Amino acid sequence: MEKDDELYSLKPSLIEKISFMNSHELSPKAKAKYIIGSVSKNVRDKHDKAFNFWIEGYGCSANYSDMEIMSGILKQNGFNQADGPENADVTLIVTCSVKNSTEHKMINRIKSLTKTNKPLIIAGCLPAANERMVRSLSPSASLLGPDSIPSIAEVTLATLQQRSVTELNKTNEEKINLPKVRINPVISIIQISTGCLSECTFCQTKLAKGNLRSFRTGNIINQIKTDVEAGAKEIWLTSTDNGCYGLDIGTNIGNLLRSCEQIDMYFRIRLGMLNPMYLKNLDKEITNIYMSSNKLFKFIHIPIQSGSVSILKKMKRGHTLNSVLDLTDRLKNNIPEITIATDVITGFPTETDKDFEETLKVIKHIEPDIVNSSKFSSRPGTAASKMERVNDKIISYRSKLLHKLIKSIALRKNSKWKGWKGEILIDDIENGILKGRNDYYKSIALREDPNNILEQEDNLIRKVGKVRKKNIDIRHTQLENSCLFNSAHMGQRMIVKVVSHSNHTLNAIPLELVN
Repeated sequence: MEKDDELYSLKPSLIEKISFMNSHELSPKAKAKYIIGSVSKNVRDKHDKAFNFWIEGYGCSANYSDMEIMSGILKQNGFNQADGPENADVTLIVTCSVKNSTEHKMINRIKSLTKTNKPLIIAGCLPAANERMVRSLSPSASLLGPDSIPSIAEVTLATLQQRSVTELNKTNEEKINLPKVRINPVISIIQISTGCLSECTFCQTKLAKGNLRSFRTGNIINQIKTDVEAGAKEIWLTSTDNGCYGLDIGTNIGNLLRSCEQIDMYFRIRLGMLNPMYLKNLDKEITNIYMSSNKLFKFIHIPIQSGSVSILKKMKRGHTLNSVLDLTDRLKNNIPEITIATDVITGFPTETDKDFEETLKVIKHIEPDIVNSSKFSSRPGTAASKMERVNDKIISYRSKLLHKLIKSIALRKNSKWKGWKGEILIDDIENGILKGRNDYYKSIALREDPNNILEQEDNLIRKVGKVRKKNIDIRHTQLENSCLFNSAHMGQRMIVKVVSHSNHTLNAIPLELVN
């Protein structure tokens, strides 16, 4: 099925649901919305009232991290969670502006929240990238940029006093080791830097976040230790671009990963997106780290964006195709099962049929497990917005061809996992189904209740076989629906056996608890 955004998500769907936080289930239309809240009593001493807040957000994992920090700071300053936006004294929305379709969602949501006539704070990339437009949507709202998050308490109190505040300037404070309320108790999202060094002609995020400012390695390590001690088992290292981390402070991503390895605690690391232009001198080192690490998921996200040399130049991506192919080939040769994710923009200005064929050729060579495929969005203020556009019908046709290819690759690669037995970390629960990740960050769904079937492997295999012979999707059988999944299994390690697959998920039966 064709989508304008990801073929499927890189993030555990629990972050899309947040049902364990406050029993609020989101409708399919609100799938990208995230709800957090917190409670403290300090505000009663200061203001004779505990104000209620509602926060929702959209976009990347860095935005989720901003939401966690904002909620933590509000908690520290005595704000209560509202049951819904209608019961809040103040509403906060963390916005994304990466694509036109996302911006349209943001505009509609801001208009809706503005109509409630309640104090509103609009945070994230959209006000930082296009302040005038956001201000026209909600003249009385307060605006908060991505690097002004530590000011959230002061901005919220001012907004409650009917004062509109605009805080879009960068601060010197690192967004690390600040109070936070984790969305998922198993996952700690840690920003290692803000901004980047690239000048991609299509990217509005650079306009919002500016140049690279890396956070100090020691502070990142302290944050990891704190979160693991608090129960986190999976660490997401995220930023605008992890590939250039540390280049402004005399270090690099390899040094950070080696420091993480020295932490004597159990946790797994999901390393976020790395722009290939900064890996040219680190490819061998990165490969060695992936091979030797006991903490790093064997998963790497390297966005190519296009397989055409001429288009890459117009994008100002700064990398060559040979450097990407050399790195992915080296990784696959040394770690055959490694999960590779990439990004592709279809229909970049002036893209020809030949350019697109070159992209398909590169995808066939790399064989990525995951492709975040997007149709080109002309973002205001970017150089690409002034370039000659490709016809929308042509873009849609090319997008369909690309989706057909990436789906077939994902389905074929997932088929190789059938019958695999090994350890996973349970980090998700979706529609009552426990899900976890193995060493290669493969999404694995448990189709049986771990409490009841750990000693019934043979019987379960026969049951699954009967279901498949009837051509009924195993996800919709009474076998699944009768299971009462217990969220107490979140964060547990478990030995499982894969029994079936789709293009984005492996289905397994649990065999043994590890811890």
